[in-house]
Amino acid sequence: MLVSEYDDVIRLEPTDHPDRRQGAFTESWMIGNAVNGGVVMAAGLTALRQHLSTDPQEVAEHIDPVVLSAYFMTASAPGPFTATTELMRAGRRLTTGQVSVWQDVDGEPTERMRAIASFGNLDGADTYRQSTPPDLPPPDECVSAQQAPPDFLRHNHFLDRVDIRLDPATAGWAVGKPSMRGLIQGWLRLRDPREPDTTMLALALDAFPPVAFDLGLYGWTPTLEFTGHIRRRPAPGWLRIAINTENVGGGLMEEDARIWDSAGSLVAQSRQLCGVRPA
Repeated sequence: MLVSEYDDVIRLEPTDHPDRRQGAFTESWMIGNAVNGGVVMAAGLTALRQHLSTDPQEVAEHIDPVVLSAYFMTASAPGPFTATTELMRAGRRLTTGQVSVWQDVDGEPTERMRAIASFGNLDGADTYRQSTPPDLPPPDECVSAQQAPPDFLRHNHFLDRVDIRLDPATAGWAVGKPSMRGLIQGWLRLRDPREPDTTMLALALDAFPPVAFDLGLYGWTPTLEFTGHIRRRPAPGWLRIAINTENVGGGLMEEDARIWDSAGSLVAQSRQLCGVRPA
């Protein structure tokens, strides 16, 4: 049986404390000098879901993350981490809890991320109105992240785990010709056969290159705060993603992301506040 590298990186082991679980990040999920923030959020959501599922107050069918608000205090590094969790409220439709991800730095516990998330049940979620997915060329006609220069790929192992195909109309920044529209869109799936689920959508919402690249701003854009909404359980297959920004100033930028599944249903959306630090 094939074990997905994604499942392996978010795997958690129990400890003697019911509100603590341990895991380990690896270099395989790094972007530049840090572990991808989407991986950190997915691991945190996994820890919180495990906690809520064992709490006697938990409503058993609340298995899907519905809303997540996360703050990133410091960049996560490869190595062991501890996730501490807390039940905040158990309700009939939603159950809410808090999770923090910690790593040891020079003998001191250092908080990497803190999040509040609500879980519900998205089985058979209906749709009254949704935004229209972008019209994209098929994945085979899009620009693969694997076409990036070898030196870039050597420092971004995350791209060996996630298959990203960008719409050529929004990939000009990669050859020094950004469209200046503040838009990047394309396709995403894991490189192994593992299909997306509601927790994996948190990773997908933070997987694309920073939309600042399409404005000619090629520096570091660290996430300060992230709010994500999971709307439906995704169908198997490619995810269609569009990210854009309309406001950049004061060293800050918002980045809005939307994801549609292979059936054309909107399954997730997010807004994150990023720092803008031009190269």
